[in-house]
Parts: sequence; structure tokens; C-alpha cells
Amino acid sequence: MADELTPETPEEEQPKKTHKQRKNGLYPGVSDELAENMRTGWADTELHGLEPIAQATHTLARRDALSRRFPGERLVIPAGRLKTRSNDTEYPFRASTEYAYLTGDQTENGVLVLEPTGPAGHIATIYLLPRSDRENGEFWLSGQGELWVGRRHSLAEAEQLLGIPAKDVRELAEALTEAEGPVRAVRGHDSVIESALTDKVTKERDEELRVYLSEARAVKDTFEIGELQKAVDSTVRGFEDVVKVLDKAEATSERYIEGTFFLRARVEGNDIGYGSICAAGPHACTLHWVRNDGDVRSGDLLLLDAGVETHSLYTADVTRTLPINGTYTDIQRKIYDAVYESQEAGIAAVKPGAKFRDFHDASQHVLAEKLVEWGLLEGPVERVLELGLQRRWTLHGTGHMLGMDVHDCAAARREAYVDGTLEPGMCLTVEPGLYFQADDLTVPEEYRGIGVRIEDDILVTEDGNRNLSAGLPRTSTDVEAWMARLKG
Repeated sequence: MADELTPETPEEEQPKKTHKQRKNGLYPGVSDELAENMRTGWADTELHGLEPIAQATHTLARRDALSRRFPGERLVIPAGRLKTRSNDTEYPFRASTEYAYLTGDQTENGVLVLEPTGPAGHIATIYLLPRSDRENGEFWLSGQGELWVGRRHSLAEAEQLLGIPAKDVRELAEALTEAEGPVRAVRGHDSVIESALTDKVTKERDEELRVYLSEARAVKDTFEIGELQKAVDSTVRGFEDVVKVLDKAEATSERYIEGTFFLRARVEGNDIGYGSICAAGPHACTLHWVRNDGDVRSGDLLLLDAGVETHSLYTADVTRTLPINGTYTDIQRKIYDAVYESQEAGIAAVKPGAKFRDFHDASQHVLAEKLVEWGLLEGPVERVLELGLQRRWTLHGTGHMLGMDVHDCAAARREAYVDGTLEPGMCLTVEPGLYFQADDLTVPEEYRGIGVRIEDDILVTEDGNRNLSAGLPRTSTDVEAWMARLKG
């Protein structure tokens, strides 16, 4: 990786250098002649007549709703800043969910500010880094300059795309320091902005803003539903990719599976929505197995939990537990079919007006019945559920909200989420599982090391629900037939 001429100070903190200052040698290692040469001879690349981004009307409606919720208050929502991975390299940037939800923009250092116009109403302004300055040399001398990391939009271009007046973010911190009146900010993303607001905000008021923005995402609009379906459709193709290369994974490791799915995510979307779980054999019993460095063996199961994230940052979250050689053993099928039956009960409970917990309770009831039937727990089933005894092998909740975050709406109030009621437009996962640890001496040996989870993305509709991930088979028989077709 090239590193020559890269300065240590971030671009937005570098002083504007005049021609005279360059002549005085303020660019170490750069001759005056080169500095002068780099200033000129560049074509005008400003873009005109840009169409607004697809979600522009939706982000406007979201900002209007936010304005109505907090009248008369200044609202500050940052995108976040680059984070160092090692030395002079950074992690890939991912804008804060709150910022992307309200603007559709995904660039680092961006900040959305809603300025109150009185007791009601706001004027929205998006603060961004402008194009790299060719006059002062930052476009080629800064590590985040245009010649190093690529062109970014000008402020005028950003206004056309986002439908929001844009200003230079380098002027914002000082302006916020001098601002008066009540302020709320989303914390945890931009230390410079937070420092400027230190004496103007309170933790409690900022938390109210974060909670509101989390709850606002619970019911998806038409754009969001379309993006979630797009994410799921790409995920389905990613699962098909994996099945086709299971023989190669057997010759290498779970990493082959991880890489195969990642290729689909990067080609069709922005990224994976979370670390892919490519858990073969007993690794399937580790809920968040993301090391993905284990063996892939014929006769074992592969628990693949993965999701593509779209370019607009909506993610799928799907799990299938597949027989690596294409055929379930009798005990694998027994456990798989029990989880499938449990999931069917859970999905049936997803409908408008139902409690969020209903699908979890329905799924858990089926699993508890199976565990009693198999002699692993002493009944009656109601006693098992009351004491939570099934949780030794079911371990986790049966699902969660889904959207821009894989565990979306996580900051919502309990009464608005887990103790709340389902509405049309909500999207959630239904993902029961059974996990028999390899060292669990309370179960017969044939159960040990088997983990099964089946997860689908379910949209609440006006009259029930729609399985967005129905493109992937779920019954054990259908899974085997599907794998046989793909392996050819």
C-alpha cells in the first residue's frame, strides 16, 4: 500500500495554506515547482442535474416526524468518523444508523443538524466535507484526499442528491460551541461534535433522542421493505453459492464458506450485515461462532447464519442448518424437524395485533414438548416452561426486529418492543434452535455436538405475515432436494 507524502493530521484539521506559505517550505519533501504544478491543469468535474436518491422523499418524512417530536430544540445527528485499524490504515466506514436513516448519506464526518425555527418546525442542514481543495494541495497531500481515497461529492452535488442544504462541516464545531438554546445529540459517533456540545446537552435528553430514533424505525416504509427484500434475495443466492462449493470447503475449512458468501454480499450489496456464522459440526452449538476456522466434514451439519447488507444499509438475517453431504442422518433429521415445527408455530403467531412475545412463546412451547417427549425433561410441559428448563438447549430468544441494524430498534423502550404489539410494516426474525453441546452428559451421546437453527425474515402485513426469505427451503425433505439440484 502506498504511503508516500501522507501527512499525519486529518484532512479536516489541516490549515488552509497560501501560495506564499508553500513557497516558505510548509510542505516538507515537496518542491515549490511540484506544488505549483499540482495546483493547475485539472478539468472541472462538477456534476450537474443529479437525480435525488431513491429514499429522499422518505428521509424527508422521517425528518419531519423528528421535528414534530422535539419542537424548539436543536437536534444534532453525526455520521461518525473513521476508526484506525492499525497504524495508518482505517476500518471501512459505516455511517451511524440514525444519520443514514434520516439523510440517506453515508460519508464520514457528516452531521445532520435540525435548527428550530421557533416553537415549532426546523430547518435541516447537512454538514459535509467539501471536495478536496486543489488550491492548498490537500487533494494529493492528505491521506484522505481525493487522489488517495477517491472523489467525494461537492456540497452542491450533495444538495441535489439528498434534498438537504449542505454546508462545510469544518465550520460546524465552532458554530455549535456558540449556539444557544436547548440541544439534543446522538452520542458515540463523533468526539469533536460531542466536545463542542459538552456544556449544552445532558445524557438523559440525548438518550430520549436515541430512543425515539430507534422506535421510529420499527415500522418500515415502502422503500425499506423493498430494500429488505432485496437484501434477502441476495442472501438466498449467497446460500446457493455456498451449497455449490461445499466440496471445496471440506478440503479447506469454514473460511471457504465465509469467503464464498462474502463475495455475493460485496458483488450485490454493500457488505455483510454482520459477521457470518459458518459453523460446522459441534461449532453449530456456539451461538455466535464467527472464527470460522474449523473443519467441514461429510456427515456433519453446517449451521450458516448470514445476511447481505444492501447499499442503503438494510440487512437480511437468515439461517439454515444443512447436511454437508446432502442427507440428514436419522438423529439430525429428528432434531431438525422439531426445530422446523417450532418455527412454523412461531411464524403462525406473527400477525398484526399480536404481542411481540407471542411468536417466542409459541416456538418455545413446541420445543419444550419435544424435549419432554424425548425424555430429556420431566413434564408436564407447563412446568418446564414456567421454570424455563428448556433453555438449557434452546438458549436464546426466538427473534428480533430487523432493518438497518441486524438487531434493529435495540434502544427502544421495553413497552414499545418486547412488551409491545406487532403492527403492519414491522419486520422481524423467527429463529428457534436446539443446541446439544458436545460435552453435555445429560443427553444421549447421539445428540451431542448437534446444533440446529432455522431463521427467516418475516414482514407483518395487514392480514398476517409474509416470509421474505421463502426462497430458501425449510423442511428437511425440501432442503435435501434443493441441495441435490444445486450440486448437480
